[in-house]
Amino acid sequence: MQWSEAIKEHVQALKKVEPTPGLVQRILSLIDLTSLNDNDTNDSIAKLFEKARTDYGHVAAVCIYPQFIGLARTEFANSPIKTATVANFPSGDMSLENVLIEINDALEQGAQEIDVVFPYLRYLAGERQYAHNFVVACKAACGDEVTLKVILETGALADSAIIADASYDALAAGADFIKTSTGKISEGATLEAATTMLLVIRHITPQLKRSVGIKISGGVREFAQAVQYVQLADDILGREWVAPATFRIGASKLVDEMLSHVKE
Repeated sequence: MQWSEAIKEHVQALKKVEPTPGLVQRILSLIDLTSLNDNDTNDSIAKLFEKARTDYGHVAAVCIYPQFIGLARTEFANSPIKTATVANFPSGDMSLENVLIEINDALEQGAQEIDVVFPYLRYLAGERQYAHNFVVACKAACGDEVTLKVILETGALADSAIIADASYDALAAGADFIKTSTGKISEGATLEAATTMLLVIRHITPQLKRSVGIKISGGVREFAQAVQYVQLADDILGREWVAPATFRIGASKLVDEMLSHVKE
């Protein structure tokens, strides 16, 4: 089966699902509650943190700029909520040396997860070996205890075959997660890109002999959208696979939107 046929088949199989408290609780546990705005302040980040714990449980992680790592580590010191930050963000064109400095600085401040932008422009220019070496070096900096999520920027990669190749290459080089988007270009996550990435994960996992995951990010603002991505993952990799250790949704407004459904 060709990529396009497999992708189309999975997307067309999606069904509308009504919100229930149990479904809200499930999706909430998969969220990386995110704020990556140029005008973020200590106060605005503190307000974001207030949304991390709800009557339906807590999010998987908060994802913030490096200058707010200390606030997050203090707020969630005795909590299972992880502290994530970004590197090589959002353009993906920093030198590897500077990216590693960013990562090491973030780790020293207490970051537990690093979302690093894949050098997608160089990858598109044919520099696949550089991209491989980039991910290898970033994972080496993170070590075994810190989760490395590699942001592919699928809206720029565009073609499903290229997205598949980049997904495979990033995972083979040591990425713990592949992530759709920065949310900073016009096209964020799509069902087609997510399906492609999930199919690659299904294919490569037996070869890697380790668990790898996906993070859906970029424009996921509504409960119905989140449900569709969870359905895709359930269908392709199984319901038990869809857990915080292997599946995340990066979002800033989704928590409020979801909670509005169960309070209606």
